[in-house]
Amino acid sequence: MSITHYTIEPIGFIRSALTQLEAAPRQGDEGAPEAWLEITPSAVEGLAGIIAGDELIVLTWLHLARRDVLQVHPRGDLERPLTGVFATRSPHRPNPVGLHRVSVLEISQQRLRVAPIEAIDGTPIVDIKPVLTLTDR
Repeated sequence: MSITHYTIEPIGFIRSALTQLEAAPRQGDEGAPEAWLEITPSAVEGLAGIIAGDELIVLTWLHLARRDVLQVHPRGDLERPLTGVFATRSPHRPNPVGLHRVSVLEISQQRLRVAPIEAIDGTPIVDIKPVLTLTDR
């Protein structure tokens, strides 16, 4: 089997008051704050059509996560059995892609203010997609 390498270029970065992993909630709905998605100039045209009130899926690259982990105790609870990372929401995994469902609160030039998002300041944004409704399918 041949190994193929892929390159992902960030389209922006998270700008958040969260600066330490230890201070970040595990999930957005567990008290995560508002933050800004700051989009790079080369990707800003991709924001056309997004309005305040939209719900988005933000894909991030969890750049501080470990990539050599295949099993974890879910939510860090040592009482729970080791579980494969693909059956958990652990940030530590071979390709640490973060998945965040957010609401758009404000749009200001090349920035979107969103909430809630548990990613820390400086986290690279890989992609943004709209949340589909039944009529979008």
